[in-house]
Amino acid sequence: MSWMKELADCYLRVGTQYPGEPLMLVSDIDGTIIDMRYFVLSVLQSYDEARGTAYFTRLGPADVTVHENQVERLLERVAVPASERSAVLDWYLEHRWQEDTILRAHRPFPGVFQMMRWFQLQPNTSVGLISGRPEKLRDVTLRSLNQLGDPFRVHFSDELLFMNPGEWNQDVEASKLNGLRHFQDEGYHVFAVIDNEPSALKAIAPMAKETGMLLLHANTIFESQRGSIPRGTARGKEYHLTELVAGEEALPPSVQLVWHGVNDEDNLRQFIASDVSWAEVDVRQDSAGKFICRHDSFEITPPLPDEEWLTLRGMVSEVAKHDRRIKLDLKGGRDVLDRVLQIVADQGFAEDQLWFNGEIETTLEEGFRRIRAEHPDAILQCPVSWLSPLILGAPAEAHKTLEMLTSWGISRFSLNWDHDLARESFDVLVGWGYEVNFYGVPDLEAFLEAVLLLPRSVTSDFNFPQWHRYGHGSGKDGRHFSYAVDTKGSR
Repeated sequence: MSWMKELADCYLRVGTQYPGEPLMLVSDIDGTIIDMRYFVLSVLQSYDEARGTAYFTRLGPADVTVHENQVERLLERVAVPASERSAVLDWYLEHRWQEDTILRAHRPFPGVFQMMRWFQLQPNTSVGLISGRPEKLRDVTLRSLNQLGDPFRVHFSDELLFMNPGEWNQDVEASKLNGLRHFQDEGYHVFAVIDNEPSALKAIAPMAKETGMLLLHANTIFESQRGSIPRGTARGKEYHLTELVAGEEALPPSVQLVWHGVNDEDNLRQFIASDVSWAEVDVRQDSAGKFICRHDSFEITPPLPDEEWLTLRGMVSEVAKHDRRIKLDLKGGRDVLDRVLQIVADQGFAEDQLWFNGEIETTLEEGFRRIRAEHPDAILQCPVSWLSPLILGAPAEAHKTLEMLTSWGISRFSLNWDHDLARESFDVLVGWGYEVNFYGVPDLEAFLEAVLLLPRSVTSDFNFPQWHRYGHGSGKDGRHFSYAVDTKGSR
């Protein structure tokens, strides 16, 4: 079993055993949250820059295989002359814990903040920190962690950080043990502790055995002996949300989930069998003028000889029959809108079951205003990833554009998750009070990461075999997801 799955199981078990109690996951910082290889590399490369040497310019993080307290071993391996090693080491020791170095050179392990965000969102659950760093680094440590955590909406408060009251490397294990006792005295039930140092886990082991807390070893680079790892400790070094979250029912209920591209029978069956409320269908006309569900235009992806399409009327009827909600992605102009509005009216959808999405250049102001007039309480959306450079570079001008769009009746803006500026644009849009939808999430890990930012909605293909969701895909570029059947007959 993976270490994140063990953590998930432990959390579920403790939550059942101690309902209503404040729970806490406790984590070390260096080598557990922070990938210290980048830190070491940054300080050594600053020596090159200051002294005009080139010992470390070609090194990458993967070349740093020693603990941050054992850098002299790295100097031997990269052939720094013996006569200069002392000067390099002195530089390293002098600069490594300076404030600007901490703020500039720290990098988190992939997935670690997403994992912490997950726990911070759970009811009655906190994430506490214990560190061997001395107390004098408290302020810069919090600034650094919150700066790194900000894109993931992770924040650490002062009272949930316990630091070493002594100096560097002084009674570190005892300090971490005291940190756990401190959190317990504050009323938290500490259910798990993550640390990369075996010696720290060994010191905590008697307390863990007594209280039932789970020990997790971050198997990164560590200084103490591997043999110190207590029996029963979960081990790993990759933080995967997919191993923490079991299914849609565990996700924040405030985020609306949308099954993208329910354009064919296979996707429709999968959608109806799921707990997802919204089905998005792509609306366009075929060569005979019939309204069908197809993502691509015939100019981009010519039809195959045996290609069959679901009619829009049939799809909408099926969604209505199962009391689900429909999101209509309008792939055309006024003629498409006329027919779509009539088909929707014939099915008798309630306003809270309707969602319209259209590109500005095809739906136009006239189309958006008409939809809003006929459906005053439906969701009306347009994509705005094209506006991201302006949102971040000239926010006042971007805000004027968005205000114009809302005056047309648009109530939600959609961002492509794959866009370079998606996160930053999301933060600004939410700060301005707009509802945001993410689309284009490529896999389950990205989907979970997007959901945990708490947008108003996330649109996805739901190609998540880990959750027994086998989304067929919208058919973009003529492609669909396929799944193999194993020898036991499962997909």
